[in-house]
Amino acid sequence: MNAHEIDYQIYGEEMQFVELELDPKEAVIAEAGNFMMMDQEIQMNTIFGDGSKQNEGFLGKVLGAGKRLLTGESLFMTIFSNEGIGKKKVSFASPYPGKIIPIDLTRYEGKFICQKDAFLCAARGVSIGIEFSRKLGRGFFGGEGFIMQKIEGDGMAFVHAGGTMARKELRAGEKLKVDTGCIIGFTQTINYDIEFVGGIKNTIFGGEGLFFASLTGPGTVYIQSLPFSRLANRVLQAAPQGGGKDKGEGSILGGLGDVIGGDRRF
Repeated sequence: MNAHEIDYQIYGEEMQFVELELDPKEAVIAEAGNFMMMDQEIQMNTIFGDGSKQNEGFLGKVLGAGKRLLTGESLFMTIFSNEGIGKKKVSFASPYPGKIIPIDLTRYEGKFICQKDAFLCAARGVSIGIEFSRKLGRGFFGGEGFIMQKIEGDGMAFVHAGGTMARKELRAGEKLKVDTGCIIGFTQTINYDIEFVGGIKNTIFGGEGLFFASLTGPGTVYIQSLPFSRLANRVLQAAPQGGGKDKGEGSILGGLGDVIGGDRRF
């Protein structure tokens, strides 16, 4: 195996974190901002890209890092290595409520395709690249699904899903229609395309967007019930206008309660 072999355990229900156990000299890579805690002998270093092209010299490092810019990620990733004696642990937390999904790349012929913000961490030696769409329609109308990440190698990787996760095993020719933002990822054997919702009433009044993703088997698909974009939109809609506090939300008096309480002036 090229990737480091790591043991892990996932804790929690709605706000999960994954604890990775590293043997001496073993290491994991992670996106910036996902770190939670680590043992004293774990050493943290910032590297270009994912570290999978370190043997290709400076140019290989720059190319690996440059690909990350296309997915909107940072040029840098963080590597955590066990420099002590004996097994040591390092943990990474979910960025928002949802589930952490372990992906054993050896079960998926060494490649898994996911949303660009789904990757959490992986064993060192796993490559994090980009998966371009080869279809024009997917590029223009796919929303979050135009440029996706590909995770390649023979080790363990961990991705994050918002809300509840659903796993679907599609047979050859079996099709699943999904909201584009609800896709976590899928195996390389899945055919991914964009379809028009259709119908004037559906288009104007449906409220579900103009397009959905069409996933055709055979292969495995992971779906999330709460994409981060949907969560962010609901938070913005609920936020009071002008930055003030809205004490009337959820109360019987509503805005009238603010007037009585002296918080709203005319």
